[in-house]
Amino acid sequence: MVKGVILAGGTGSRLKPLTKVTNKHLLPVYNEPMIYHPLKKMVQAGIKEILIVTGVENAGDFMRLLGSGSDFGVDLTYKIQDKAGGIAQALGLAEQFVGDDKCVVILGDNIFEDDIADYAKNFMKQEKGARIFLKDLSLDEAKRFGIALVDGKKVTYVEEHPKEPKSTLCHTGLYMFDSRVFGVIKKLKP
Repeated sequence: MVKGVILAGGTGSRLKPLTKVTNKHLLPVYNEPMIYHPLKKMVQAGIKEILIVTGVENAGDFMRLLGSGSDFGVDLTYKIQDKAGGIAQALGLAEQFVGDDKCVVILGDNIFEDDIADYAKNFMKQEKGARIFLKDLSLDEAKRFGIALVDGKKVTYVEEHPKEPKSTLCHTGLYMFDSRVFGVIKKLKP
C-alpha cells in the first residue's frame, strides 16, 4: 500500500502580507486553494490515505476546509508541526502514519501539471528505495530552490536555498520513499 503525505507548513514569508493571516497553502491558485492541487494529484494516483503536516497556527483552517477528506474520496489525517524545522523534520512526523508502507510526498506549495499516477504505480513495483523528482535549472534559478547532488542514481547531498549551489539539479517537491526514509531522517544533522 502507498500512503500520501502533503507537507503544508512554512510561513510563506515571501508572500506577506497575504500570509500574515492565511497559510500560503490556503491561498487561491486560479479558482481553488493551493492545497487542492497536491491533494488532487494524490487522488488521481489512487492514494486513499493522506496525511497533511502543517503548523499549529493554521491547522484548524485546513480542517475546516478539507475536513475528513470525504469530498475528495480519501481519508485525511492531520499532524501538527510545532515549529518550523525543514522538510526532513516535517516528513519525520509522518513515521507513525506511514508505518511499514511506502509513501508519496508532495510539498503543498508545488503545482505539477503532469499526472503522477504512472510514477506511483512504478514505484509500488519497486522492491525498495526512493524516487526524487529533479529538474535541471540555471545556476541563478537553483539559488531559489533545494538542490541535489547525484552520483549515478543515488542522491548524495541536498541543500535548501543555497547561496552558492553545488548543482543545478533542483528537487521539485515530489518524492516517493519506502519506510526506511525515517531511519535516514533520524541520522540527519541540520
